[in-house]
Amino acid sequence: MATAETAPNSSVAFVVNGAAVTVQGHPMSRLLDVLREDCKLFGTKEGCGEGECGACSVFVDGVLVNSCLVPLCQVQGSSIETIEGLSAHPRLRVLQDAFVRDGGAQCGICTPGMLMAAAALIRVRDDADEAEIRTALAGNLCRCTGYVRIVDAVVNACAELRALGGAT
Repeated sequence: MATAETAPNSSVAFVVNGAAVTVQGHPMSRLLDVLREDCKLFGTKEGCGEGECGACSVFVDGVLVNSCLVPLCQVQGSSIETIEGLSAHPRLRVLQDAFVRDGGAQCGICTPGMLMAAAALIRVRDDADEAEIRTALAGNLCRCTGYVRIVDAVVNACAELRALGGAT
């Protein structure tokens, strides 16, 4: 009987940022590594590797997850969206632009995870107040900004999105 350490590579098919992919890999390979190494999507960053910092956040079937904690075998047939996929949504591009304009990105390690967490909130409601934004970002750690500029960027993006109206 194969153990997690000796399990043979398997073929796993999923959709990433709208494109169908099939990868060969160990069933317990981290989704983070598969995205970076096999899919060549380098926007998702590894911060802690333990699910504590949020830098590796992606959407799996619309749910925000830490990709360092998700084994490859769990994404068979799933739809995954990474930071690279956000710019495909014009309303979420507003969020990315706000991070750049308002100084929400500094060293860049936490930025993808912060954007993904903010996008998760904005997809549900673009009228979130500062307290709700801080709660939505609470699972993401940043050593550079002190969070003020990040929160300001999300507040400003929400205001812009409300002015634009419509769904994300």
